[in-house]
Amino acid sequence: MNFRDANDGGMRKGAGVVSDTGAMEDPELERVLRDFRSSAHAWSDAVYQRPRLVEIATRRMVWRKAAAWALGSVLVVGGAWGGLLEYRHQQEQDRFVRLRQQQQQRQLQEERAREAEQELAKVDTDVSREVPDALEALVPATSSDDGQ
Repeated sequence: MNFRDANDGGMRKGAGVVSDTGAMEDPELERVLRDFRSSAHAWSDAVYQRPRLVEIATRRMVWRKAAAWALGSVLVVGGAWGGLLEYRHQQEQDRFVRLRQQQQQRQLQEERAREAEQELAKVDTDVSREVPDALEALVPATSSDDGQ
């Protein structure tokens, strides 16, 4: 690292300062940095050399993912199945409503047919009379005279 003094414009030399040749001039700082470097290398070697449980964690993750996929699939299939059942139930309800409406229409038609038949029977009886109501009082007297 180069530090320039603003007053003299030259190189300052001190603890941890690199000279023009590129070598450190403080031997204690060099020893401390060398010790730190060796301890960092030793720690990283120890970490990389120790036995790991990566395989077990991977198996657990695989099982968890498989279980999550299975549960998700069950939920999707269950939702689709429920929708299908609801759709079929709605179709059955619509069919029953149509059948009920058809039955009611048939009953109304039968009732209207009966009423029309009764009206026709009444008209038939009214038309088929031999004598009108106003002359009915005279009919028995005349018919009795004719027979005698």
